[in-house]
Amino acid sequence: MEYVKLGNTGLDVSRICLGAMSFGMADRWIHPWVLDEERSRSIIKKALELGINFFDTANVYSAGTSEEILGKILKDYANRDEIVIATKVYFPMHEGPNGKGLSRKAIMNEIDNSLERLGTDYVDLYQIHRWDYETPIEETMEALHDVVKAGKARYIGASSMYAWQFLKANYTAEKHGWTKFVSMQNHYNLIYREEEREMLPLCKEEKIAVIPYSPLASGRLTRDWSEKTHRSETDQIQKAKYDATAEADRAIVERVVELAEKHGVKRAQIALAWLLHKEPITAPIVGATNISHLEDAVGALSVSLTAEEIAYLEEPYVPHPIVGPL
Repeated sequence: MEYVKLGNTGLDVSRICLGAMSFGMADRWIHPWVLDEERSRSIIKKALELGINFFDTANVYSAGTSEEILGKILKDYANRDEIVIATKVYFPMHEGPNGKGLSRKAIMNEIDNSLERLGTDYVDLYQIHRWDYETPIEETMEALHDVVKAGKARYIGASSMYAWQFLKANYTAEKHGWTKFVSMQNHYNLIYREEEREMLPLCKEEKIAVIPYSPLASGRLTRDWSEKTHRSETDQIQKAKYDATAEADRAIVERVVELAEKHGVKRAQIALAWLLHKEPITAPIVGATNISHLEDAVGALSVSLTAEEIAYLEEPYVPHPIVGPL
């Protein structure tokens, strides 16, 4: 395993991050394909054996049961001082006007709820899951600063927003002497590259860690075009992300297949190797529903692509509608 600093911090994280959206109780979530605790255990244990020390979840995943499962299994197998746990806040967790968002009330409630579910005194990275258009950014950034100063989070990060919003948030924090975001968790892969326009250059300039989600486009970069899986048939979010541009994306997927055959590796390893070659990517967040997904992801660290191969993969790309910021 390779380890890198999380942006402009001293924190060391594995080059592959394991995303925990795949873990939880299916009856508590919109995704019926998630794995319960028993089936999650072998995957999380294997991730630790492979050297992965970076785990990402969110309070909303399976209505909190993702955090519960991840926390319980990590406690069984890992040294808390050596693992990096990230979680997120924003989406509704209960009915009522204060059940969501990034108000001071919501943040203070939800960090405590997440810590209880994870079974830990602190999270290493506390992230806002989306931009809250109904709460002043000053209120959000001060509340997050207070979470850090209370010892409940070591660092803060953000996910899926416009570059101007991200810059405004960090400017607000700097202006008041509050804790700034050190990471951006955004939507980025071979068939969705709109982040290259503004967000990635901003993060590179500001030395912000980039930990992209959906690096394999919900599996579309890893399987035959006509192949169906339980997730591809039931995951309405990935359909909303990618169905509209499917025909344009097909040419890119075909080139992934071609290079995988040339290198004698899995398609997932080509798609991840491309991502790992891009600046300023820190650690792609990889989901896994079986151990082979983890092994493929870690194997991508050994795949080297030439500049010509990278250009070949990128050449068919066409602009896509923005997906991620709300």
